[in-house]
Amino acid sequence: MNVVINGVPRELPETRTVAELLQELDLEGKPTAVEVNRKVIPKNELGQTRLKEGDKIEIVSFVGGG
Repeated sequence: MNVVINGVPRELPETRTVAELLQELDLEGKPTAVEVNRKVIPKNELGQTRLKEGDKIEIVSFVGGG
């Protein structure tokens, strides 16, 4: 399946949840915010939210500092 992640086209296996994607990107457990097709996905729904062909995903990672 083809999706767009942070503006970059990417091919993913058909069965993929947002949580699985974060794990694949080595972002699991890190402070992130995820939006799929302009809808923010609550942290407790990442494992149930399945990605579909053509989804546009934005992932923002938070870093400390000043």
